[in-house]
Amino acid sequence: MKAIWNDKVVAESDNTKVVENNHYFPHEAIKKEFFKPSDTTTRCPWKGEASYYTLEVDGKQNSDSAWFYSQASHAAKPIENYVAFWKGVKVTE
Repeated sequence: MKAIWNDKVVAESDNTKVVENNHYFPHEAIKKEFFKPSDTTTRCPWKGEASYYTLEVDGKQNSDSAWFYSQASHAAKPIENYVAFWKGVKVTE
């Protein structure tokens, strides 16, 4: 699977996990040069607290377009530290 934004592959892996129709990429599969930490957090009732990244590619930013659970709940442990995308990031094979 590949995550693409602004015509760049920002993550790529054969080992994604699908939860609620989102592909979660292993943390080591993201291309860290495109990811900037965000102060944004949200809370999912069953997965726990999500942290976010802003993508920055060729001078353009996509705020809070990637998220992950650094301390996932027991039910969501399989996706702990895996990264998922939204806000126009295309995930494809």
